[in-house]
Amino acid sequence: MTDRPEASRPDRCAIALYDRFTHGEMSRREFLDRLALLAGTAAGASALLSSLSNDYARAAIVAPDDRRLAIDRVSYDAADGKISGLLARPKSGDKRPAVLVIHENRGLNPHIEDVTRRLGVSGFLAFGVDLLSPAGGTPADEDKAREMIGALDLEKATAELVAAVTFLKDHPESNGSVGAVGFCWGGGMANRLAVASPDLKASVAYYGKALPPDQAAKVRAPLLLHYAGLDERINVDVPAFEDALKANEKEFEVEFYEGVDHAFNNDANPARYERRAAALAWDRTIAFLEGRLGAAVPPTR
Repeated sequence: MTDRPEASRPDRCAIALYDRFTHGEMSRREFLDRLALLAGTAAGASALLSSLSNDYARAAIVAPDDRRLAIDRVSYDAADGKISGLLARPKSGDKRPAVLVIHENRGLNPHIEDVTRRLGVSGFLAFGVDLLSPAGGTPADEDKAREMIGALDLEKATAELVAAVTFLKDHPESNGSVGAVGFCWGGGMANRLAVASPDLKASVAYYGKALPPDQAAKVRAPLLLHYAGLDERINVDVPAFEDALKANEKEFEVEFYEGVDHAFNNDANPARYERRAAALAWDRTIAFLEGRLGAAVPPTR
């Protein structure tokens, strides 16, 4: 499923090191020191860091001013205040299935906003939530965003997502059916939401943290679980979760994409993005959502 010759990829050790850093296992200073040791020179470390980092300008598929879409910054009420985000849908105003997009541990960044617009172009009422809203919103500094995500109370954040499902269910352009798609940290939150929300009708997790097996019996929504074959950190918990879902006769699908890394869907990150795996996972995601939420009618040009 890989899409690039191995020679053009950053060293696997560098990718694994970056993954550990971005998921809070080491400080930025320790990461840079170890990257320099791996590269051999400061110049080499700088080049490696550039290849590992996100480049949002190169990756946007649907422009922020796409004429097919109505795009707004909106907010909804949660227990402790307003939660904001990006709402994207075709301009027709017709009722359509709704999808909540849950960001990675970098917050509602340009990549996740682009994913939200892609779902709008696919015909959904798509809402990219910013769970950092109570702290002032997602900052441009990704290191700061990761720190802020790490400080979130997961129970509170889950309750805010439950409120987002209610917001979308009751939206005047919604057909009342709501699904969720989460990526990385957001994939784990999509799994949590499938337990917490009585109104969620479908949940898609891209390389998200699996629920503990004892939570499988509480899952209410059908699940589509995408995993990267090389993602040892996440994959270690998958077999027990899958077995528990089977034992509890839950509706779920598990898809592994061999030879690809964690975050393979993120086309802003050339080190880990894999076009063919991302395209296949996206096609499966759209089909899964439509099968459980209703047909989504894309806008005409």
